[in-house]
Amino acid sequence: MHRSSSKIAVGLVLFVLGFLAVAQFRTQTSSPGLGALSVAELTELVANVTTRNNQLRGEVQSLQLQRDTLANAVERGDTSAGQIRADLNRILGWSGVVPVKGVGVRITVTGLVPGDAIELLLNELRNAGAEAIAISDIRIVPGIVVTGPEGSMVIAGVPLSSPIEVTAIGDSQTLAGSLSRAGGPVAQLAARFPEVSVAVEALDSLTIPATNRDLAPVLGKPRL
Repeated sequence: MHRSSSKIAVGLVLFVLGFLAVAQFRTQTSSPGLGALSVAELTELVANVTTRNNQLRGEVQSLQLQRDTLANAVERGDTSAGQIRADLNRILGWSGVVPVKGVGVRITVTGLVPGDAIELLLNELRNAGAEAIAISDIRIVPGIVVTGPEGSMVIAGVPLSSPIEVTAIGDSQTLAGSLSRAGGPVAQLAARFPEVSVAVEALDSLTIPATNRDLAPVLGKPRL
């Protein structure tokens, strides 16, 4: 009885194994793709796909890094170019090559004074931080001075007559305070020329013209 049961069990196992083998064979023959590959081949295929995916991820990251690098370079280039333009404009404005506009003061001198009296005002403006100065629309740059006695003043070959208007760009409160302080140039001119009137007016906006003078150095050379 025991032997009969064993034979039946073995027969059933063989039947099941045969059935599974036939089913597997039919599946492989009906699906000749991945089903036709062995376990080793499938393992190699998965490994290759994984490797290629990793390579693609690396290429994507490399391209993204290049994109970010180029974007940063462009941004830095724009910033550098803008900074250079801003610096150049400041230099040109400071030197007198181009007109400038901003807050400042206007000094009106009514009456007869010599050239050194106007130069006194100009020096005070420079010391107080004026960024640009003009007299009667003539930009004050190196080589431009006011000369001549009372009633015969000249600036850059142009005669000056009363009233004389001096304009300067800078902190209006600082410039006005420096000119009008006790013992300052306005007080000195009032003591020297009692009949002369000097008025200082703070302005929210004024324009200083460019110079028509050639500012290129003759003897000096830039040292970089």
